[in-house]
Amino acid sequence: MLVLVAPGQGAQTPGFLTPWLELPGAADRVAAWSDAIGLDLAHYGTQADADAIRDTAVAQPLLVAAGILSAAALGDIAPGAVAGHSVGEITAASFAGILDDTAALTLVRKRGLAMADAAAITETGMSALLGGDPEVSVAHLEKLGLTPANVNGAGQIVAAGTLEQLAALNEDKPEGVRKVVPLKVAGAFHTHHMAPAVDALAKAAAELAPAEPKFTYVSNKDGQTVASGAEVLERLVGQVANPVRWDLCMETFKELGATAIIEVSPGGTLVGLAKRALPGVKTLALKTPDDLDAARELIAEHANA
Repeated sequence: MLVLVAPGQGAQTPGFLTPWLELPGAADRVAAWSDAIGLDLAHYGTQADADAIRDTAVAQPLLVAAGILSAAALGDIAPGAVAGHSVGEITAASFAGILDDTAALTLVRKRGLAMADAAAITETGMSALLGGDPEVSVAHLEKLGLTPANVNGAGQIVAAGTLEQLAALNEDKPEGVRKVVPLKVAGAFHTHHMAPAVDALAKAAAELAPAEPKFTYVSNKDGQTVASGAEVLERLVGQVANPVRWDLCMETFKELGATAIIEVSPGGTLVGLAKRALPGVKTLALKTPDDLDAARELIAEHANA
């Protein structure tokens, strides 16, 4: 059983969209999306520096565009399940046919702007904890006033809160944690700091007409599968202010019988987690179009099976 997944914010790097725009029709699709949402995706994906694409309002549409574009390059596929990490959930909604490409890009543009506005209220950020026991780490974070915003499985937890709280964490790490690594994000996403963005996103979602998912959709909220497009959209709204439970998503992949995972561009983060949490499951990350042939071979193996 093949699972198609999409990464979240922080996966972007300068110029990562460049090789994908060389595929037939890709530049035209991205230009049309850019016109639709009022953001020059090609510029930010090819020429902008790390600081420019760290901006939440830019990074989120850029990631969804890259995910949709790279998935389309795989051809007509029918994964056993789809999922995305944080903003990648919107990419996954596009995979599943719940939202068409333009609706997905329109929603993520509004999501990025709303979350950027919320992040501007207080200086906040996120940091990944490397090593340690999750239960010990969560208790320590709560003591410091931080939120375990991403529980990613394979022992990885991402803390979110004010810059002062994150500085305190760097000086007072939980027992067993080797290192605290700041993430390339501009706010404490999936925490109460994002509450102002929920109302704005709910208004944007109310303008959409979601279809029923064509493939099994696994939600970040609790790792459960969701069979209703309307419920997926409702969960996407609330998720901006609630923790991402990628650990539970991976447990569901296992329960569903996953044997392979392909992560769309800019891939790498989620397959890295899967390699540690789901031993024996084949993994492949779409970093550039050079990875497409190997991905198609993996898809063919599963189609034949």
